[in-house]
Amino acid sequence: MMTPEEKRHDMLHSPVELLVCKMAVPTIITMLITALYNMADTYFVGRLDTVSTAAVGLALPLMNVIQAIGFFFGHGSGNYMARKLGEGDVKASAQMADTAAVLSLMMGVILSLLGYMNIRPLSQLLGATPLLMESTVEYVSVLLIGIPFVMASFTMNNQLRFQGNAFYGMIGMASGAVLNVILDPVFIFILGMKVRGAALATVSSQIISFMVLLVMSGRIPFRKPDFVLNGEIVSAIFRFGTPSLFRQSIMSVSIICLNHAAGNFGEAVIAAVSVVNKIVMIGASVVIGFGQGFQPVCGFNNGAKRYDRIKRMYLFCIKASTLFMMVFGAIVFVFAPQLVAFFRDDPDVISAGTPLLRFQCVTGFLQGIIIMTNMIVQNMGKTLLASFLAIARQGVFFIPLVLILPQVFGLTGLQMTQSVADVLTAAFTAIFTVKTLRSLDKLIEENQNKGEVI
Repeated sequence: MMTPEEKRHDMLHSPVELLVCKMAVPTIITMLITALYNMADTYFVGRLDTVSTAAVGLALPLMNVIQAIGFFFGHGSGNYMARKLGEGDVKASAQMADTAAVLSLMMGVILSLLGYMNIRPLSQLLGATPLLMESTVEYVSVLLIGIPFVMASFTMNNQLRFQGNAFYGMIGMASGAVLNVILDPVFIFILGMKVRGAALATVSSQIISFMVLLVMSGRIPFRKPDFVLNGEIVSAIFRFGTPSLFRQSIMSVSIICLNHAAGNFGEAVIAAVSVVNKIVMIGASVVIGFGQGFQPVCGFNNGAKRYDRIKRMYLFCIKASTLFMMVFGAIVFVFAPQLVAFFRDDPDVISAGTPLLRFQCVTGFLQGIIIMTNMIVQNMGKTLLASFLAIARQGVFFIPLVLILPQVFGLTGLQMTQSVADVLTAAFTAIFTVKTLRSLDKLIEENQNKGEVI
C-alpha cells in the first residue's frame, strides 16, 4: 500500500479521468461480485423448478436491506475517512474505521436475531404466496446466519475503497464469490439440499469474505479496535451514510411492492421479475461501481478544496456511465429471451420476462445522470438533498407507479413501470445536475479570488 502522504498526493494531482478509472475498476468488479452472489443462487436453483427460482428471488429485498445498512456504516465512515486523509489527519481516520466496523457487526447480530423471531411474517412481507412460503422460509432462515458477516464486510470493503485501496476490498469480496459458485452445485445437487443448500453456500462464502477482509484491512492478527463513540463520529456516519441507507432501503421496498404486484399474475411472473432483476443488476453494478470509484477521489479533493477536479471528474463519470449503459442496453435488448432462458428455461417465465427486460433496456442509459448526481451531492455533504434524490427513483416515482400501472394496463403496466420511473427521475435529477455544476463553478471562482492554487 502507499503511505497516507503518497496516497494523498496521488488523489490530488494525478489526472482525474485516469484516477477515477483506476479506482473504479476494482469497485466495479466488487459490485459485479455482489451481483454474482445473487445470480449464482438463481442460476443453479433455476435448474430445479420455477417455485424455487421465485423463492430465491424473493430474498433479494432482504439482502438489499443488509447491504443498505452495511453501506450506511461503510459510506458514512468512508467519506469521513477520505476527508480526514485529504486533510492529513490519519489518526481520526483510523478511529472512525474501527468504530464503524464494530457498530455494523453488532447491528448485524441484532437484525439476525429479529429475523429468526419473525421468519414467517418476514417471508410474507417479502412477497411469498402460499405456494412459495415453505421454500422462502427454508432459504431465508439460513441466509439470516450470514447477516452480521455481510454487513461488516460491506462496511470494511467501503472503508478500503474510500482510503484508495479498493483493490484489497475487491480481493475480499471476490474470494467469497468464487467459493459461492463452487459450493452452490455441491450443496444443491450433489448433497441434495436444494434451496437450503443454495443459502448455505451463500452464507459460507460470506463468512470467508469477512475473514479475508479482516486480513486486508489489517485487523488480523487480531488487535483491540480503536473504538471511540463520540458525537463527531456518530454525526459523520449519519451525515454521509444516510443517503446510501435510503437509496438501498427504498430499493428493497420497491422490489417488495413489485413482487406483490407480480404475485397477482402468478408464480411464473414472480420468477421472471427475479431473473430480470439479476440481469439488470449487472449493468447497474457497473454504473454504481464507477460512481463508487469516483467517491473517494471526490472526498480527497473536497477535503483539499480542489473543486475544479471534482467538476471535471463528475462530468466524465456521467458521460462514461451513460455511454456504457447505452451499449449494455442495446446488447441485452437483442438477446433478452436467451438471457431470461439462461436462468430459467420456462416458456411462461420467458414470455413475462422478455418485455420486462426490454423496457428497462430502453431507459437504462438514464442511470448515469441519476446515480452520479446523487453520489456527488452525497459527497459534498448535502445530506437532506442526497437522501431525497436517493429515494426519488424507487420511492417517489416507482412505488406509486407499480401500484397504479398494473391496475390500468395489466401485465404490460407491470413490465413498463421501471422505465417510466427512470424517465421521470432523470428529468427531476437534471435540475440538480445543473445546480451542482453552478455550485462547483461558484466554489472554483471563490478559490481563484482567494488566490488558492487550483
